Amino acid sequence: MKTIYVDNAATTAMSDKAIEAMTPYLKEVYGNPSSLHTVGQVAKEALEKARADIAECLNADPREIYFTSGGSEADNQCIRSGALNGAMKGKKHIISTAFEHHAVLHTLKKLEKEGFEVTYLDIHENGLVTAEQVKEVIRPDTALVTIMYANNEVGTIQPIREIGEVCKKAGVVFHTDAVQAVGHIPVDVKADNIDMLSLSAHKFHGPKGVGALYCRKGIPLKTFIEGGAQERGRRAGTENIGGIVATSVALKEACANMKANAEKMKKLRDRLIDGLLKIPHSKLNGDRTNRLPANVNMCFEGIEGEGLLLHLDARGICASSGSACTSGSLDPSHVLLALGLPHEVAHGSLRLSLCEYNTEEDVDAILKAVPEVVSYLRNMSPVWEELEKGQRQHLI
Repeated sequence: MKTIYVDNAATTAMSDKAIEAMTPYLKEVYGNPSSLHTVGQVAKEALEKARADIAECLNADPREIYFTSGGSEADNQCIRSGALNGAMKGKKHIISTAFEHHAVLHTLKKLEKEGFEVTYLDIHENGLVTAEQVKEVIRPDTALVTIMYANNEVGTIQPIREIGEVCKKAGVVFHTDAVQAVGHIPVDVKADNIDMLSLSAHKFHGPKGVGALYCRKGIPLKTFIEGGAQERGRRAGTENIGGIVATSVALKEACANMKANAEKMKKLRDRLIDGLLKIPHSKLNGDRTNRLPANVNMCFEGIEGEGLLLHLDARGICASSGSACTSGSLDPSHVLLALGLPHEVAHGSLRLSLCEYNTEEDVDAILKAVPEVVSYLRNMSPVWEELEKGQRQHLI
């Protein structure tokens, strides 16, 4: 049975070019870039070339790029740096949204315990916030605005450039979690008015455990991992040279092929959306057009997302659900609840996230399997029976 992998928002397979680029730095050029000998200095050259290549993809200066263990660490360091810099000036107000990634939300909750005030903007039903919403709540004591570039569950792309402009005019630092955006849609830190940005390699066919952050010159980046003087004293620990080189190669490859890949994935995405919406009492989550090229997020009334995932997996289809089944939680996705979906509907969610490796045949298989599994699960559900008999009212 062929495996159809459509969970690329969770992680991607490494590209052949990234693996090829990484291998020499695991076997031959394994030196510590802080060492003065030749092997170490060759590693240092590779580190700085990778930094420059990533900066070029983002339209940043290489000195504004710092390597981390991933997007979560980058989010933590950026947000805490922005908050603490503001606090030094008596500013302890932060603006964010209710449907950020938990790397952002948990960091903000911790800052709230430390005396910061956070305004969480409501999300419109289509999964978008507006620059006007940000403008309305910015205050003289606002230290930081942190809003994700594209949502990891419903794929909506936020008006980052306009939000950044509002922040720039108000003199407020603007951070964006761009983990789902970088490598998939054009990101230009200067044109987008971004002060700080987080990215993660394994979202664009790079290795796991490697990420980076962009911090505009002039903004003090706080150190949270103490030890050596790596990353210009801002992130201690010997750099993962092989992973960093692979990250730069994967990102360059993704940016070079971005237009062609996006066009291909949009066609597959739209076929999936049109086909799945034919299932009675189904709903697309997020804006239909202003979304990532590869993202499909649906809800099907009368079923549980966990059951849908398990039955699809038995058919060789690897997908994910908005409900946090992998963590053992019975709570539905906080993202879907932020969009205003009732708990009963949010529980029956399915996220399909494509990549350029997927095919029309994959879409055909998914469009055959999902309606069959949904029908099977509904036939077993006492809730669905009550809905069909009119004992409960349909919500979709």
